Amino acid sequence: MFGSLARQFDNKQSTAEALLLMQAFERSSQGWFWSVDDAGCLVYVSESVATLLDMSQRDLIGQRFTDIFMISGDDDSGRRNLPFLLTKCSPFEGVILRPVRSGLEKFWAVSGDPHFDRAGNLRGFRGSAIDITDQRRSSERASRLAEYDALTGLPNRRKMEESLDAILAGAEQHRRNCVVMLVDLDRFKQVNDTLGHPAGDALLRQVAGRLMTIVGDKERVFRLGGDEFQVIVSDRADQHSVEALASDIIHSLSQPYSVNGSRCVIGASIGIAVSPKDGFKRVELIRNADLALYASKFDGRGRFKFFSTDLLASAEEKRVLEEDLRDALVRNQMRLVYQPVVHCHSNRITGVEALMRWDHPTKGPISPAVFVPIAEDTGLVSHLGDWALRKACEDAASWPGSIRVAVNVSPAQFTDGTLPSTIISALASSGLPANRLELEITEGVFLGDTAVAAHMFATLKKIGVRLALDDFGTGYSSLGYLRSAPFDKIKIDQTFVREATLPGSRNSAIIAAIVALAEALGMDTTAEGIEFLDQLALIRRLGVSHVQGWVYSKALTSADLQDRLADGKWAIEPTGPSNQRSNRQSIYRKAGVLLDNTYRSGIIRNLSDTGALIEGIDGVPANSMIIVDLGDGQLAFAKVVRAVGRQLGVQFDTPLEDDGTGTLCTRRRVSAYTVATLGLPKPGDPDRVLPSVEKDETLEQLGQRLGLTPPLSAESQPARAAAPGPATFRDLSREYLDSISGDEHAVEAAEEALTQHFLPRFGQRSADKLGWNEVGKYVTSLAAERSPGLGEEDVEQLRKLTARMWALAVDMQLVKADEIPVGNEQVFGRRSQGYAPISIDESRQLLAAALASPNRQLKYIMAVLMLTGARTSEVLAMRWSDLDLAEGTWRIPLPGGNGHRDHRLTASAVAVLGGLARLGDCPYVLPNLSTRKPYRTLTQSWDVVKMRANLGHLELDDLRDCTFGEQAWLTEMAPLLA
Repeated sequence: MFGSLARQFDNKQSTAEALLLMQAFERSSQGWFWSVDDAGCLVYVSESVATLLDMSQRDLIGQRFTDIFMISGDDDSGRRNLPFLLTKCSPFEGVILRPVRSGLEKFWAVSGDPHFDRAGNLRGFRGSAIDITDQRRSSERASRLAEYDALTGLPNRRKMEESLDAILAGAEQHRRNCVVMLVDLDRFKQVNDTLGHPAGDALLRQVAGRLMTIVGDKERVFRLGGDEFQVIVSDRADQHSVEALASDIIHSLSQPYSVNGSRCVIGASIGIAVSPKDGFKRVELIRNADLALYASKFDGRGRFKFFSTDLLASAEEKRVLEEDLRDALVRNQMRLVYQPVVHCHSNRITGVEALMRWDHPTKGPISPAVFVPIAEDTGLVSHLGDWALRKACEDAASWPGSIRVAVNVSPAQFTDGTLPSTIISALASSGLPANRLELEITEGVFLGDTAVAAHMFATLKKIGVRLALDDFGTGYSSLGYLRSAPFDKIKIDQTFVREATLPGSRNSAIIAAIVALAEALGMDTTAEGIEFLDQLALIRRLGVSHVQGWVYSKALTSADLQDRLADGKWAIEPTGPSNQRSNRQSIYRKAGVLLDNTYRSGIIRNLSDTGALIEGIDGVPANSMIIVDLGDGQLAFAKVVRAVGRQLGVQFDTPLEDDGTGTLCTRRRVSAYTVATLGLPKPGDPDRVLPSVEKDETLEQLGQRLGLTPPLSAESQPARAAAPGPATFRDLSREYLDSISGDEHAVEAAEEALTQHFLPRFGQRSADKLGWNEVGKYVTSLAAERSPGLGEEDVEQLRKLTARMWALAVDMQLVKADEIPVGNEQVFGRRSQGYAPISIDESRQLLAAALASPNRQLKYIMAVLMLTGARTSEVLAMRWSDLDLAEGTWRIPLPGGNGHRDHRLTASAVAVLGGLARLGDCPYVLPNLSTRKPYRTLTQSWDVVKMRANLGHLELDDLRDCTFGEQAWLTEMAPLLA
């Protein structure tokens, strides 16, 4: 427009009116005019732009146009070189310019026309500019809204897709990994339902802040929507650092929040996919991370899980099942079975619960635990529920007597306005009286509109059906709903019944409270999942009115139930195991059995903390003691309580423990070095005779060589400290590996040194007899030998390892401090010889790095290691009862329970320990704050700390050898803890 106007001025010699219009346009500050000569120097520029640039019009005349203005980096005209434009003989339009001077945010759309002399030579350019700063800011705001989440300020899904595509392209080019973490909040819906959506929004902002703090880069944290976030990391190549980051995220997001004066506690589950292993493209990677997230939530939430091909196969299987489920009703694959509900004291059947079963034509019976979640996810649950309601009414109408039939109603059915008409139709077509139909409703129906729920309850009661509250106590605000909902029965969920008779369980108190509540409200009670006679006896004592479970009967078909009722068999005598056993896991796991000097391989079919069923092993008599090998150094004494054919039922001498992820494991693991010295095969290997075990060696002696606690049934329990002769190198290697169990990397390094250097040197057969003189001579010679493949760092590691094992032998009183092998004083003289101790500067760096760790105990654990010189395992197991802070002593139990040793505490150590808070009745000084038990490992937390301190070569146990005195601690280190 203005270029054309300028040409008119030039052609018509400018009229007075046109000149006035141009001056008015310049004064409006909406734009300006400019003119340059053939050298690109300004000969005219509007006063308004000179003022904006904080210069005078006179100062600008004569300056090069390109020294004052430059093309904006995001100009989309395709022209990037302003000097080139001013030397061409072509007009240009809409080029976006900004000031060269930084700090001034102004943008103009500039147009220019060349002008020539009579000979056709270029004489310069004339043009105009329009201020587009406001338009640009508005565009940037719109662009930001399109790429960033308005609530949290984090990049959104669209931005994530762009970023991930760019990262993956660069990662493929530079052969780097890219990690995608999908983070989903656990129990977030409860916050929205109880505190309202504004509180939920405030909580999401806090979550975003914590994620940014942990990840450290805002542009790598994304909010995908709802309570789902994504983290992209492109600079973590090893799995340990990825696991550490995932653990930090879960730990941080699980800490309490303060929202509008209310305390909220949620959790987080994470699914992880890593390129290129789990996919090269964005869609693949996100899909696989989503599958891993689903698996982590299915496994119990509050944990992370890496993608595996098994998950993809499972997702495909689920997709196929979903397709088959859509046709299951049409193809008559669904059926109902009925489990009797029995009066607790008369043993008479009063009703049944209808349970749905799916008989797949090729896969066989499909568990409801598998197909019901699929039905809920796909919206098929209402269709299946309506069919079950009609079928149950039809079957019940054909039974003699007046027993009731209970049918589960899903929240989706309940909120559907057609439920009353479906019930009326089912009752009318079957002829079943309304009072014989009982609807079992879960607490999930209360999470929607309470007014709608109240109206639905009133409508159902008018029809005349009975209402039962199912899974009582497992949802939200149960007592508030009982006050208004017209229930006839409360069903006590089997999670309260389960393990109610086991020692230490509080479930019986909960059941008693539920019974008292139901009686006060005039309601019946039914306890689900009763399988053992001792459970039934407890339920009867607690006053529960009805029972449902295998102790009376498994689910029956309609025909079987009709035959039972027709014969007048209204009463059922309870049968089953007399006592409840620990919950058993059905698994398929390779295992080994050691008996005499033979190793036998088999398969564990089920496993509990107290016992297991092992298949594939015969010839082992009942009541014999064996050692069971669960793999990975997990060995335990067990008694064979049943031997039938090739099946063994075994009872562990010491119960297994939960490792925190739902997997059962032994309390201690036998080191790889010990396993190697005995030549033990792996579970699943062919059966064999162990050449390292003598025929006359007892099982207890073999267990002692493995470092296992002698079985309680053994008549004698030989104490390791009382064994004749000096302690062998193998004895101390085992004890040392146990003593550093809190640092997995240190254990791995020590096992590698033992199995790759010492064991091949001396041989397996002599490992039990090897003394310290031979070891000392070997280690001393290493510095001179320089064996092939053994570098300076290897030599230093071996010398350090040997010196620490000697210190352990002295502490355990297996050798005396002055019994140093002759000629080996430089190796065994004192703990810190043979390798470089940690300096005061390194100690300060490490402790400072620990202050930022999410593990709030880590800094105190490190401080106690530095101040006492004790081993990591001793510090982690420290009990208040072993401390006498007044006297400044610590009684450290010796391994194997063979007494203790007194350790003198410095004044600084006493001050640190005295400042620690006691956690109620927890006996440990520095426990895991979540479990209140000693840490099993600190590897992940320690790895983060040492990398932050730039001291990645150190082990946690190295902190025992810090070289600073009391004064240095007070001035340099203690202020960090404060």
